[in-house]
Amino acid sequence: KDHRPWGWFESLVIGDRFQVKRIVVHPGAALSLQSHHHRSEHWIVVQGTAKVTVDDEVKLVTENQSVYIPIGHKHRLANPGDQVLEIIEVQTGALLSEDDIERFDDQYGR
Repeated sequence: KDHRPWGWFESLVIGDRFQVKRIVVHPGAALSLQSHHHRSEHWIVVQGTAKVTVDDEVKLVTENQSVYIPIGHKHRLANPGDQVLEIIEVQTGALLSEDDIERFDDQYGR
């Protein structure tokens, strides 16, 4: 598990051009507003409610719902609830490392 100020994640499966992660977000916490130059992401909510931002669109995504984030689009995952948020993230692309993150806003100063 890789711990972050907002919660933690773990890589479940890593392939040549894909990676599957389990991401857990604490109540009231949010990941940075970010984009990726080399990968797209699919998020599937498996527990809780996610507040998802993709560019200028903000929506709530609940258990058993999903959202797609295309390469290059600004996005943020947040937990607006009082329960843990858990998602499965499927990344696809040429570069899947944590180096492919451009941050625009981060409440933790990263």
